[in-house]
Amino acid sequence: MGEDQDFERVLAEFGPALRRLAGSYEPDAGRRDDLAQEIAIALWRALPRFRGDCSMRTFVYRIAHNRALTHVWRRGRTVTTAVAEAEQVVDPAESAESRVARGQRRARLDVAIRTLPIVHRQVLTLALEDLSHAEIGSVLGIRENAVAVRLTRARQALREALGVSS
Repeated sequence: MGEDQDFERVLAEFGPALRRLAGSYEPDAGRRDDLAQEIAIALWRALPRFRGDCSMRTFVYRIAHNRALTHVWRRGRTVTTAVAEAEQVVDPAESAESRVARGQRRARLDVAIRTLPIVHRQVLTLALEDLSHAEIGSVLGIRENAVAVRLTRARQALREALGVSS
């Protein structure tokens, strides 16, 4: 029973971030939901083996990224530029035009992130989830200075994909 409670707590704490992570790997809504479910199952299976060698946050993201990479490789998919449905939190004070514009900006960002090479997409997605360089390095199995280099290159590639000058 304790394991089930741990799993529910992890999903409650990290669920939205894991759905965003799945969205950075899979533009198709149905497949994105499948990937999010695959990540949840992988976490459920891995949680009993958590030894506390790293933070729970690092552990969860490591499992999620490994599952996402497996998902991408298994499908043998190429990057698609289909616009993903942008998640929108409705602010009653916000105008309909503002919501549409925000949704369009978010969709454009999502597409641009998905066009990046996997090594850039990984560090950028984790940085957007506010993981430190040390945490990103732990998730990806690279050193902190390598994270900084990849993140700099990823930001530059994202600016180019969005057509924004440096």
